[in-house]
Amino acid sequence: MASNLKKAVKATGRRGEELAVPFFVRRGYRVVAQNWSCRFGELDLVIQKGDELRIIEVKTRNEKARGSLRPYEAVTGRKLNKIGTAFAFFSAKHPTLPVDAHVDVLSVRLMENGTPIFQWIKDFG
Repeated sequence: MASNLKKAVKATGRRGEELAVPFFVRRGYRVVAQNWSCRFGELDLVIQKGDELRIIEVKTRNEKARGSLRPYEAVTGRKLNKIGTAFAFFSAKHPTLPVDAHVDVLSVRLMENGTPIFQWIKDFG
């Protein structure tokens, strides 16, 4: 049973990340990296518009899931530290990108009919 739950949670997370890309592209951002990982952690999305670079942590929940309907609440201080460390490594590998980046959270609530509700929280934390 726990294995099925883990698979469902991963599938929900993947769906949110898939929906996040067109959300940002429609707003004029270019996706620099998606699901980039290193030994320090993972960056869900790195996006850029001009000199503006943003690291996006995508958190997705189904409307009918138990608990909080606010996915961003799952982003802890520890998670933000891991993102910062992973980004430092990412930045070293991509020296042409701006080194000053904003860390944002995109909360995605998937309604029962499949419609996503987005909440973009800029400069989270």
